[in-house]
Amino acid sequence: MAGTPRTLRAMNDRAALDLLLEHGPLSRTRIGKLTGLSKPTASQLLARLEASGLVLATGTSEGRPGPNAQLYEVDPTAAYAAGLDVTPERILAAVADITGRTVGSYELPTPGRRPTQPVVRQVTDALDGAVKAAGLARGDVHRLVIGTPGAFDPNTGRLRYASHLPGWHTPALLDELAAVLPMPVEYENDVNLVAVAEQRLGAARGHEDFVLLWNEGGLGAALVLGGRLHRGWTGGAGEVGFLPVPGAPLVRHVTKANSGGYQELAGSQAIPHLARELGMTDIPSGPYAEAAAVLVARAATEDTVLNRLLLQTYATRLATGLASLVSVLDPELVVLSGASLTAGGDTLRALVQDELEELAASRPRLVVGDVREHPVLRGALESALAATRDEVFDTSR
Repeated sequence: MAGTPRTLRAMNDRAALDLLLEHGPLSRTRIGKLTGLSKPTASQLLARLEASGLVLATGTSEGRPGPNAQLYEVDPTAAYAAGLDVTPERILAAVADITGRTVGSYELPTPGRRPTQPVVRQVTDALDGAVKAAGLARGDVHRLVIGTPGAFDPNTGRLRYASHLPGWHTPALLDELAAVLPMPVEYENDVNLVAVAEQRLGAARGHEDFVLLWNEGGLGAALVLGGRLHRGWTGGAGEVGFLPVPGAPLVRHVTKANSGGYQELAGSQAIPHLARELGMTDIPSGPYAEAAAVLVARAATEDTVLNRLLLQTYATRLATGLASLVSVLDPELVVLSGASLTAGGDTLRALVQDELEELAASRPRLVVGDVREHPVLRGALESALAATRDEVFDTSR
């Protein structure tokens, strides 16, 4: 059935806006060619979008035969979205304009097992810091996405699988946040947001079925099936750190102990222990995640007997857990992300690929993640921007 004129206009408007986001400033003629619209229709479309505050004229084309053409771009000030990356040590906040450019950021330290401020205050302080850095007000933000370890159970509204995140487990938390924040707020598992970032901007672009394995502060996975995140009944899909695996003790009551087989076998904290077992003495001090990344990077770049043994043993441990995942899910792609994996680069990836091909019947391609700078925060922003664009770009209303 043919759409109504309003619906068709809205579809053409959205197609043009998406092209401007993807390609940057475009001329009227170029937009017409990319959308298949006639020159008069493209002109009407741009006039309509300019009048609605979604598009603005910006400069002219140069360096081509003939007169310079007026260029158009999405108005960056049409809307703003925000993201928060929450860890036990800090809350990192950022605000992006509708084109995806980060315009303000702020880091709020939250050290200690007992928070000195209520979580609601921490969230609003972090958000307000980023909003202020962007030169905006809190009410200018259309949507906020908060990424945390674990996941908020959709059946109870309580945070699960993250006992190490102090202050975030009160049953009234989501209602309290909704009461003080003027914009819609969504909550997402941190590793799921890394998968969003990789699917939109990085190594998983164009892929509908993939697993992202994350190894940094903790070991976890994100599952993207049919192009959509699979969260599970309680939001716990991908909590593979608790996965029982050969080679690690069987841990009972894993959520209370906040540990499990795969985490103990191949998590970041296992790498310094492995290095000591192998007889290495130059082991970095400091947080285990940072020490693990240094050890893996060194092993991948300095060819010694002990380094080769460390990297091979680590690869075998990683493949042991991955074999269970790929045997059940049969994904097209596995993305290795988090500092303890990306530090090994293609050397570690190739070793894990070889091991996995011997341990599992399914043989997905392994790649190293591309989004390295604050991937959880970037995923939160991308998720918030997607919903914001759907709302703001809907010209059929």
